[in-house]
Amino acid sequence: MSNGPFALWRWQKLLTDWDKFAEGLLTTLAVAVLALLLSLLLGVVLGLFSASENKALRGISRAYVEFFQNTPLVIQVFFMYNGLPYAGILLDKFTIGVLGVGLYHGAYIAEVVRAGILSVSKGQFEAARSQGFTHLQTMGWIILPQTVRVILPPLANQAVNLVKNTSVLAVIAGGDLMYRSNAWATNGTLSYGPAYLVTGLLYFALCFPLATWARHYEEKLKGDTAPKAAVSFSKTQEVAIEC
Repeated sequence: MSNGPFALWRWQKLLTDWDKFAEGLLTTLAVAVLALLLSLLLGVVLGLFSASENKALRGISRAYVEFFQNTPLVIQVFFMYNGLPYAGILLDKFTIGVLGVGLYHGAYIAEVVRAGILSVSKGQFEAARSQGFTHLQTMGWIILPQTVRVILPPLANQAVNLVKNTSVLAVIAGGDLMYRSNAWATNGTLSYGPAYLVTGLLYFALCFPLATWARHYEEKLKGDTAPKAAVSFSKTQEVAIEC
């Protein structure tokens, strides 16, 4: 059909305006990378808090995780966009995207880190104490290096979810890929078919390699009868002493 949702002229129009989609894709990538760095930082810190012997630190971590996991991301973004100005805090849309997505996924990564720490044998902690290691030294030199290999697949899956969740910026006209696609489709031509199909394929191109790697790596871990990630305590102790 000459005027169908996937009519040839709609595709021609999309190719003519491809720069709009490219700009949205670059914005999505920038938000995703910065939000991922923020969420990793928060996740590691809060994961360490949750495994701490200090009840106050565990309480802070638990409160943060429960709040961000049990409220919709879109409401959090709306609050930053519409609520913070009443407190005199004005943030641009790009910053709101980074903070909103980063803070949200920081809660999930904190749980991943916590689970990784708990997967390490308690004997490792006891051995560290017997050698005079502080809690931070124990975590930094003995426990966290052993958790990295185990938590990589769920971290990759969180990265996939994070990339997809950057589309929440569309609700505040954040200039991301989803917003640019929708704006282009509604600007006179109503070419939703090509716009959403191309947008979906671009998100797929970003997320599929990460998801595939995470799946293969997890399968490799399950089939590995002699994991190399568990660094021996004596070797880790030597490195810590040298540093």
